[in-house]
Amino acid sequence: MTSPEAFAGPTATGAPAFLAQTNPAPFLSASYIPPQPLETQIPINGAPLDGNIYQLQGQLSHYFPNTRGFGVDEYPLPEGAEITQLHMIHRHGSRYPEIGTPAVLGKLVNNTGKFNATGDLAFLNSWTNSLGEEILVPVGNQELFDSGVLHQVSAALALVASGTYLYGHLYPNDGSKIVARTTTQDRMRKSAEYFLAGFFGLQWQNNATLEAIIELETGDCNFNNSLSGNTCCPNYYNFRNAGGKNASVAWQKVYLADAHRRIQSQVPGFNFSIGDIYDLQSLCAYETVSIGYSHFCGLFTYEEWKGYEYGTDLDVTGGNTFASPVGRAVGIGWVEEFKARLQGHLITSHDTNTWSYLTALGLKQFAPILPTTHIERDRSQVRSYLTPFGGRVDIEVITAQRAVPRLRQQSTPTTSSNTSEPVQYIHFLIGQRTVPLHASYSKCPCRDDGWCELGAFLNTTANTLEENRYEFACFGEYEEPYGQVTNGAPTTPEV
Repeated sequence: MTSPEAFAGPTATGAPAFLAQTNPAPFLSASYIPPQPLETQIPINGAPLDGNIYQLQGQLSHYFPNTRGFGVDEYPLPEGAEITQLHMIHRHGSRYPEIGTPAVLGKLVNNTGKFNATGDLAFLNSWTNSLGEEILVPVGNQELFDSGVLHQVSAALALVASGTYLYGHLYPNDGSKIVARTTTQDRMRKSAEYFLAGFFGLQWQNNATLEAIIELETGDCNFNNSLSGNTCCPNYYNFRNAGGKNASVAWQKVYLADAHRRIQSQVPGFNFSIGDIYDLQSLCAYETVSIGYSHFCGLFTYEEWKGYEYGTDLDVTGGNTFASPVGRAVGIGWVEEFKARLQGHLITSHDTNTWSYLTALGLKQFAPILPTTHIERDRSQVRSYLTPFGGRVDIEVITAQRAVPRLRQQSTPTTSSNTSEPVQYIHFLIGQRTVPLHASYSKCPCRDDGWCELGAFLNTTANTLEENRYEFACFGEYEEPYGQVTNGAPTTPEV
């Protein structure tokens, strides 16, 4: 445990879970499956056999590896190649809600004991709030510990297809310490500690120094923190960056209309807004990771859960990525540090900042503007795939003895090349799946393994500092509604 615990932020804990007593399983029409450790066998109207609403909860999803991928195959390292550096962006684990969210929570608490709910909502008559605020829940500890183990222990030759990686060998084990970075918020610091415990064991302090950078979300930059770049960007917090929230609200009115009528009819005397219904879906996610089970989950159909996920995608697209005027500015500090160092280190981050890092890097495959009237099915920016609780971005630098063929068919000899000079590549993985860099960078040739030569990557990202328009984005005056910004920076000319 690192100490002192200064600038930890809110640390209100909730009631201990008691799933052994409160679990309503086995459900009708479902065989009993023991919790793992969460109860996720709730019957959902309209769900396909392989449907899982707990992987449709955007940034509130309990960690799961990306099952869909990003359009390229996964390959093992060629003979003679080795991973020489690893750079990681890691989100904190599952947590209680932030203070004031979801907003419906206060309304429900104030009416506890006054409900005369019926049908599927009858549980509200005896429901109590057992959630704390902002700090990690037990399964959040597990997510980071498991990630530390995953990044230490693996099969030989870093078989990417298996979804695990041999990074432990990058640590020299010569008595020196790596420097891991996090922020002072309680959930951030503890996430870093649990990761390090999984990677090194409980004696991790013999192997790593954890640097905690002060984080206070004041918007006036009292403390410069590249791991939480929004704190130095006042426009991140005001109407100039409200496009994502506005887009999500517009979509909620479309997909939750039926759910609003259905739920309202079962709670006479209590007025739900559309936003309240959206918050009930969030309560499903928060209660599930906090106490293991939530009655709120079964109130919604499978299509409504897909609508919820899309709402979170709209929010982050317009608030943190290429449709946000501050999308690049918030992430540029970390990006410039990353390009300058390119040395192995671990950092722990919030999901919204992770999106800004990807935006500041210019990963334009995540740039398309999403409509607010219907779900864009074939979209790349799926929040539950990219930044669930415990989500991570692994950036490998690979040194090969010779150029690796662009078409990595298994039958193609990996040693064939016209040059014997070593070549360095960069390889991005999000949620344990490869991101094809040629989809974003024209100077990265198309490869079926998604890699890019390191020199080409550095060349194509050379102007990221200028592209973010930092001063104007964070301190300027402009109005740009959702859909007008497409490159993560303001389009309005400075005056």
